[in-house]
Amino acid sequence: MRKFISVITSITLIVALMVNIFTVNQIKAEEEQVFKISAIPDFDQTELTRGFGSFAEYLSEELGMDVEYVPVTDYASVVTAFERGEIDLVWFGGLTGVQARSLVPEAEAIAQRPMDAEFKSYFIKQKGSEIEELEDLKGQSFAFGSESSTSGHLMPRYFLSEVGINPEEVFDGEPVYSGSHDKTIALVEAGTVKAGAVNQQYWEQAIEKGEVNEDKVESFFITPDYYDYNWTVGDVDAKFGEGTKEKIKEVLLNVRPQDSEVLELLSTDKFIETKNENYDRIEKVAKDLGLIE
Repeated sequence: MRKFISVITSITLIVALMVNIFTVNQIKAEEEQVFKISAIPDFDQTELTRGFGSFAEYLSEELGMDVEYVPVTDYASVVTAFERGEIDLVWFGGLTGVQARSLVPEAEAIAQRPMDAEFKSYFIKQKGSEIEELEDLKGQSFAFGSESSTSGHLMPRYFLSEVGINPEEVFDGEPVYSGSHDKTIALVEAGTVKAGAVNQQYWEQAIEKGEVNEDKVESFFITPDYYDYNWTVGDVDAKFGEGTKEKIKEVLLNVRPQDSEVLELLSTDKFIETKNENYDRIEKVAKDLGLIE
């Protein structure tokens, strides 16, 4: 009888231990089920955190999931985090989106702004300088944005190459990489460099808000159109359950200005559908210029 009681007691303890382990693992799994979003740091970090932070709250309500905005320090780090599965949805530029999707084959560009189908870069200069067209940039100091920026580097470099300008060979010194569009504007305004390249959205936004001293800085060339920014999502169906990607896409396509500050931040009133193939040209230009393999 004692042996029987001892066996029953041992079985009970084992079962209790297994239940406890299962419960702990279940709680841990639930804690890990946080849907994380991020964005390339192409502008003032405080503004980005405000806008995308509010959007994370909106997504949380609409998706019925815990959603967190994760700020990043540079373009490369958000691509790396996406590759590792540490971030699930990212507001990428054209180039970083191409880079990310090349590393995560299941990733998909699912939404963009209407303006991203016909995006442009602005070449800006110190007002009153002798620079009138791209060819006049030879012998001048110049600033790009981030090296991984589509609108602040990749496409401006491409259009410079179209008129025979190799920045490393014909500028006055090596080109400066400011890291973001607002910093490029500031460098030109301060006279640190003679000219620079910024994107359409932030230039027009800065002009509208009076954040540019137009007595010191002006634009002198606007590029032809190209595809740029997009929301790219990872393999979320495998991580969060079948149908998650479509649900996210539906929410993005139906968000309105009153729902989140992110639309104001991104200078748009809605998102529209996009697809990976729209960025084939960006990929080709990046490969032709040796920026990606």
